[in-house]
Amino acid sequence: MLQQLQRGVGRFVQSPSSGGIVLGAAALAALLVSNSPWGGHYEAFIHLPGELRIGDWLRLSKPLLLWVNDFWMAIFFLLVGLEIKRELLEGDLSTPRQALLPAGAALGGMALPALIYAAVNWGDSVALRGWAIPTATDIAFALGVLALLGSRVPVSLKVFLTAVAVLDDLGAIVVIAVFYTDDLSLPMLLAAAAGAAVLLGLNRARVTSIAPYVIVGMVVWFCVLKSGVHATLAGVLTALAVPLADGKGGSPLARAEHALQPWVAYAVLPLFAFVNAGVSLAGITAGTLVQSIPLGIMAGLVLGKAAGVFTAAWLLVRFAGAERPARSSWVEFFGVCLLCGIGFTMSLFIGGLAFEGRAASYEMQVKLGVLCGSAVSGILGAGLLAWSARRR
Repeated sequence: MLQQLQRGVGRFVQSPSSGGIVLGAAALAALLVSNSPWGGHYEAFIHLPGELRIGDWLRLSKPLLLWVNDFWMAIFFLLVGLEIKRELLEGDLSTPRQALLPAGAALGGMALPALIYAAVNWGDSVALRGWAIPTATDIAFALGVLALLGSRVPVSLKVFLTAVAVLDDLGAIVVIAVFYTDDLSLPMLLAAAAGAAVLLGLNRARVTSIAPYVIVGMVVWFCVLKSGVHATLAGVLTALAVPLADGKGGSPLARAEHALQPWVAYAVLPLFAFVNAGVSLAGITAGTLVQSIPLGIMAGLVLGKAAGVFTAAWLLVRFAGAERPARSSWVEFFGVCLLCGIGFTMSLFIGGLAFEGRAASYEMQVKLGVLCGSAVSGILGAGLLAWSARRR
């Protein structure tokens, strides 16, 4: 019995859709608990204080929610950085011809949602801070939906979606660094730069052990946290320093990526979803959903992402010689474009930065917009792909 259970767990973990399923389950659990008699305990849990202290030299005190968003998510961004570096050096983005279609599609899929959100919230300077919320794509959720459809979806479309999501993450990193950074500390920025220089030195010295990069990366994380730039960007800096090859046929980058993937899929992202997706639905009506912030997010994710990705890709195929993913129809391609509107993790993350320190009503509106917009995008995209597969 135990062996059968172990084999079942093993098959589930190896399934391409398992990460998305666990992520969805964590988000659903947060919604259920926050709207149950245990809602007060949920709030107490996510605000549970935690402290890291080393004598009188270092002291960090944060609630659990911020530990997850500032430190735990740095591990996620470390994995994102590793994926971006691999794709740019030897993957589906390693040549200009390969990168043309997903790069143009990702750019269109970021620009149009931002414009739609800005149009809906024009005139409200506070609400406009959330313009970047609907620009993101959650790669775990989107690929999980595709995996559930199995062989009914051409492999080329899965490759295209992965490339677009990776470039979306790169765009999100730039947006966070440029637009959601306040109260900069020059000494800490210089210290972080010095740490980044050490990371580069390790790379140049052909250090292939991952441990030194992690140790220096932790120091960089602390300096970035204190500098005013969001601390998760330290994960990206660390990832970009990890060598692709060790000169002996191995890949330190691939080893690090392989080691991190299960931790991110089954611990980091589910915990992030659980502490961030909980929102009380008490008193929420249809009128709440058409307030400018949730309406802008939903319109950006459902309409903006699909139209932006599809239109940019169609123009590149029509006028720039880019090639549509092999063995796919335009209908199937549009189904994948709809899946790009599953923002979830990154959208919630950017929303938290955009309205940090604001009234709780902003947080509630962001969560409603992201959850509803992502759910509608996923349902429409999966439905269109399933219908197209049956017709074919």
